[in-house]
Amino acid sequence: MTAEEPAEKTRGQHCLSVFISYEMKDQLKTLAEKYDRTTADMVRAVLKIGIPMMAGQSQAEEIMVTEYIKLFRKLRQVRSLKEI
Repeated sequence: MTAEEPAEKTRGQHCLSVFISYEMKDQLKTLAEKYDRTTADMVRAVLKIGIPMMAGQSQAEEIMVTEYIKLFRKLRQVRSLKEI
């Protein structure tokens, strides 16, 4: 399959099973009841909001590590120059 070809949609392929703590499940149920929604709707909303946030956080961590490595290499070069 290439990038231009659309992905084949197979029944059940969009389904996801996730184990969570009882506390988290209770929080989702409480929110669902409070706002008159289903638990599945709350999970979808949390994922829809959380995925972009997680992507941003992961990108920030990646940049931070890259910059840290650059700084570390630069400091190592400065130390080696001082020793000469």
